[in-house]
Amino acid sequence: MAGESTKRAPVDMLCLALLGERDMYGYEMVQAIAERSGGRLQLAEAALYMAMYKLVQKGYVTDRREPESGKRGKTRIYYHLKPAGKAYLTALIDDYNNTALGVQSFMAHTEGMGRP
Repeated sequence: MAGESTKRAPVDMLCLALLGERDMYGYEMVQAIAERSGGRLQLAEAALYMAMYKLVQKGYVTDRREPESGKRGKTRIYYHLKPAGKAYLTALIDDYNNTALGVQSFMAHTEGMGRP
């Protein structure tokens, strides 16, 4: 299907970029990704939480539980970007940009496959 593979987003990069701005909780991150991408990137909460779990395990992010205001007994898990996560984000962005440039260069040299 055209468009499906190009919609796969580098989830770690998106999450770390958001956390570079401020601490956030999962649902808030899913909404921010959808909003900032103009709805082009729709991330399931389960996929986000799986990515965040791995980022915490690798030491790039920390998590903390806070009571949800107005909801007795409910908690939110907030994520915080650590210095190691900032360095990892920089590497992810560099890799992503390099890959995108490579694909653009390739497509520019492929007859009949580029944009009209």
